[in-house]
Amino acid sequence: MRKPGTQKQYVYTIPSKKAIASIKGKVKAKTYRSTRHMDLDELLVSLNRTLKGWANYFRHGVSAAVFNAIDSFTWKRIMRWIRAKYAGKHQLGMTELRRRFCDRGWRFAHNGTIFSGASSVAITRYRYRGNTIATPWSPKPAATNG
Repeated sequence: MRKPGTQKQYVYTIPSKKAIASIKGKVKAKTYRSTRHMDLDELLVSLNRTLKGWANYFRHGVSAAVFNAIDSFTWKRIMRWIRAKYAGKHQLGMTELRRRFCDRGWRFAHNGTIFSGASSVAITRYRYRGNTIATPWSPKPAATNG
Protein backbone atom coordinates (compact mmCIF):
# COMPACT_ATOMS: atom_id res chain seq x y z
CA MET A 1 0.00 0.00 0.00
CA ARG A 2 1.04 3.59 -0.50
CA LYS A 3 1.90 5.55 2.62
CA PRO A 4 -0.45 8.54 2.94
CA GLY A 5 1.13 11.83 1.89
CA THR A 6 4.02 10.21 0.01
CA GLN A 7 4.65 8.13 -3.06
CA LYS A 8 6.47 5.41 -1.11
CA GLN A 9 5.10 1.88 -1.05
CA TYR A 10 5.09 -0.14 2.20
CA VAL A 11 3.81 -3.49 3.30
CA TYR A 12 1.00 -3.07 5.81
CA THR A 13 -0.34 -6.09 7.64
CA ILE A 14 -3.92 -5.76 8.79
CA PRO A 15 -6.38 -8.37 10.05
CA SER A 16 -8.16 -10.11 7.19
CA LYS A 17 -11.86 -9.69 6.48
CA LYS A 18 -12.33 -13.30 7.55
CA ALA A 19 -10.68 -12.63 10.94
CA ILE A 20 -12.79 -9.51 11.45
CA ALA A 21 -15.96 -11.42 10.55
CA SER A 22 -14.95 -14.16 12.98
CA ILE A 23 -14.57 -11.82 15.97
CA LYS A 24 -17.80 -10.03 15.06
CA GLY A 25 -19.55 -13.40 15.02
CA LYS A 26 -18.21 -14.18 18.49
CA VAL A 27 -19.40 -10.82 19.80
CA LYS A 28 -22.83 -11.42 18.27
CA ALA A 29 -23.03 -14.84 19.91
CA LYS A 30 -22.08 -13.41 23.32
CA THR A 31 -24.62 -10.57 23.07
CA TYR A 32 -27.45 -12.62 21.61
CA ARG A 33 -30.80 -12.68 23.36
CA SER A 34 -30.16 -16.14 24.80
CA THR A 35 -27.45 -14.60 27.02
CA ARG A 36 -29.72 -12.06 28.71
CA HIS A 37 -29.88 -14.23 31.83
CA MET A 38 -26.27 -13.20 32.59
CA ASP A 39 -25.36 -10.18 34.68
CA LEU A 40 -23.79 -7.25 32.84
CA ASP A 41 -20.46 -7.66 34.64
CA GLU A 42 -20.26 -11.33 33.52
CA LEU A 43 -20.90 -10.27 29.95
CA LEU A 44 -18.26 -7.53 30.12
CA VAL A 45 -15.65 -9.95 31.52
CA SER A 46 -16.40 -12.46 28.78
CA LEU A 47 -16.24 -9.85 26.00
CA ASN A 48 -13.05 -8.27 27.38
CA ARG A 49 -11.34 -11.64 27.52
CA THR A 50 -12.34 -12.53 23.95
CA LEU A 51 -11.46 -9.14 22.47
CA LYS A 52 -8.11 -8.84 24.26
CA GLY A 53 -7.07 -12.31 23.14
CA TRP A 54 -7.98 -11.53 19.54
CA ALA A 55 -6.26 -8.13 19.69
CA ASN A 56 -3.08 -9.62 21.18
CA TYR A 57 -2.80 -11.89 18.16
CA PHE A 58 -3.15 -9.01 15.69
CA ARG A 59 -1.27 -6.30 17.62
CA HIS A 60 1.89 -6.53 15.50
CA GLY A 61 0.28 -5.04 12.39
CA VAL A 62 -1.42 -1.81 11.44
CA SER A 63 -4.51 -2.60 13.47
CA ALA A 64 -5.58 0.49 15.42
CA ALA A 65 -8.42 1.42 13.05
CA VAL A 66 -9.66 -2.18 13.00
CA PHE A 67 -9.54 -2.36 16.81
CA ASN A 68 -11.58 0.85 17.07
CA ALA A 69 -14.13 -0.48 14.56
CA ILE A 70 -14.48 -3.74 16.52
CA ASP A 71 -14.90 -1.79 19.77
CA SER A 72 -17.57 0.40 18.20
CA PHE A 73 -19.42 -2.67 16.92
CA THR A 74 -19.17 -4.32 20.35
CA TRP A 75 -20.32 -1.16 22.15
CA LYS A 76 -23.44 -1.03 19.97
CA ARG A 77 -24.16 -4.71 20.65
CA ILE A 78 -23.78 -4.19 24.42
CA MET A 79 -26.07 -1.16 24.24
CA ARG A 80 -28.76 -3.20 22.46
CA TRP A 81 -28.30 -6.06 24.95
CA ILE A 82 -28.74 -3.73 27.94
CA ARG A 83 -31.75 -1.96 26.43
CA ALA A 84 -33.45 -5.30 25.73
CA LYS A 85 -32.64 -6.76 29.16
CA TYR A 86 -33.48 -3.81 31.38
CA ALA A 87 -36.26 -2.19 29.35
CA GLY A 88 -39.26 -3.49 31.29
CA LYS A 89 -42.45 -1.62 30.44
CA HIS A 90 -40.67 1.48 29.21
CA GLN A 91 -37.95 1.76 26.63
CA LEU A 92 -34.58 2.60 28.16
CA GLY A 93 -33.46 5.94 26.72
CA MET A 94 -29.87 6.88 26.02
CA THR A 95 -29.58 9.31 28.93
CA GLU A 96 -30.96 6.71 31.33
CA LEU A 97 -28.61 4.08 29.87
CA ARG A 98 -25.65 6.39 30.36
CA ARG A 99 -26.64 7.29 33.90
CA ARG A 100 -27.17 3.70 35.02
CA PHE A 101 -24.54 1.71 33.12
CA CYS A 102 -21.65 4.03 32.23
CA ASP A 103 -19.01 5.33 34.60
CA ARG A 104 -16.89 7.84 32.68
CA GLY A 105 -18.35 9.27 29.52
CA TRP A 106 -19.87 6.41 27.55
CA ARG A 107 -17.70 3.60 28.95
CA PHE A 108 -19.79 0.68 30.18
CA ALA A 109 -19.10 -0.43 33.75
CA HIS A 110 -21.00 -2.53 36.27
CA ASN A 111 -19.99 -3.82 39.73
CA GLY A 112 -16.38 -2.73 39.22
CA THR A 113 -16.07 -4.40 35.79
CA ILE A 114 -15.23 -2.03 32.95
CA PHE A 115 -15.54 -2.65 29.21
CA SER A 116 -12.06 -2.11 27.81
CA GLY A 117 -12.26 -3.80 24.41
CA ALA A 118 -9.63 -4.40 21.77
CA SER A 119 -8.32 -0.82 21.71
CA SER A 120 -6.82 -1.24 25.17
CA VAL A 121 -4.18 -3.59 23.72
CA ALA A 122 -1.02 -1.69 22.82
CA ILE A 123 0.20 -2.13 19.27
CA THR A 124 3.88 -3.11 19.27
CA ARG A 125 5.32 -2.86 15.81
CA TYR A 126 8.97 -3.40 15.00
CA ARG A 127 9.81 -4.91 18.35
CA TYR A 128 13.53 -5.28 19.02
CA ARG A 129 14.60 -8.90 19.07
CA GLY A 130 18.36 -8.39 19.28
CA ASN A 131 20.27 -11.63 19.79
CA THR A 132 17.14 -13.80 19.72
CA ILE A 133 17.02 -13.79 15.91
CA ALA A 134 17.99 -17.25 14.76
CA THR A 135 21.02 -17.48 12.46
CA PRO A 136 22.25 -20.50 10.50
CA TRP A 137 25.84 -19.88 11.60
CA SER A 138 27.14 -21.11 14.89
CA PRO A 139 29.35 -18.73 16.87
CA LYS A 140 33.11 -19.17 16.54
CA PRO A 141 34.71 -21.01 19.43
CA ALA A 142 37.08 -18.92 21.55
CA ALA A 143 40.73 -19.36 20.66
CA THR A 144 42.77 -21.04 23.38
CA ASN A 145 46.47 -20.46 23.96
CA GLY A 146 48.08 -23.58 25.12
